[in-house]
Amino acid sequence: MSNQQKASEKDQELPLISHLVELRQRLMYVLLIIFGVFLGLFYFANDLYTYLSTPLTALLPEGTSMIATDVTSPFFAPFKLTLVAAIFVAMPFILHQIWGFIAPGLYQHEKKFAVPLLASSIFLFYAGIAFAYFVVFPLIFGFFTSVGPENVAVMTDISSYLNFVLKLFFAFGIVFEIPIATLLLIWSGAATVKGLRNKRAYVIVGCFVLGMLLTPPDVISQSLLALPMWLLFEAGIILGVIFVKPTKDEEDGDADDSEEKSDDDEDDDDYTYEEDFERAVRDMKD
Repeated sequence: MSNQQKASEKDQELPLISHLVELRQRLMYVLLIIFGVFLGLFYFANDLYTYLSTPLTALLPEGTSMIATDVTSPFFAPFKLTLVAAIFVAMPFILHQIWGFIAPGLYQHEKKFAVPLLASSIFLFYAGIAFAYFVVFPLIFGFFTSVGPENVAVMTDISSYLNFVLKLFFAFGIVFEIPIATLLLIWSGAATVKGLRNKRAYVIVGCFVLGMLLTPPDVISQSLLALPMWLLFEAGIILGVIFVKPTKDEEDGDADDSEEKSDDDEDDDDYTYEEDFERAVRDMKD
């Protein structure tokens, strides 16, 4: 192998190695910030869990409380909550590191489009969590604590409650990203505004199916997740109309559709005129 070929291979390998080194460095930054936030929140771990359990404990009957069925639950449940809370708090920094890694490979107009998307995705994720805590939890727990038999005391395990709550947090946080996902589909050309509007009925059915799969088996929680999903989908279509310009092919397709519709209308008018003319001729013969 010649020296020139070796030099060319070395030049091709260096960018990959530099990207891997940068990726490792940014991952280290992410882990350090999560660890730092975790250390700052761990002192308030029990207070965080108390605040998280308020929607349920406020509805429990008198004389009942939450319980720990495992010996390690009183420690590991607040520990797990603090770790997840640290990730949630550090989410803007995590997305900033992801943006810093992929930004050099984007064009200038893509950077201008991506920055608002990242900021809005963070806001929508937090909005989904807030919606679940302040709107969904009181309704769900009010329903579950009121439908049980009278001789059964509701005493929820703290680990089971935490897993249930975190599942809904992630579900609503991801669901509230639907406008961003819809806008990206339209912007990338994978879908069009007209095509998404035509599939609205399927989307509504899919929202209720996902609501059934991601939430507990009751109509209230299913509807509380499905209806925001549908409204957020409509919001994504509106954003697509505002921020994404239709391509030339889409404009030509809309023009062809309008011409076909007008031709059909003209054919219908001609057909009606011919029928009237034939009827008038028959009347004259009679």
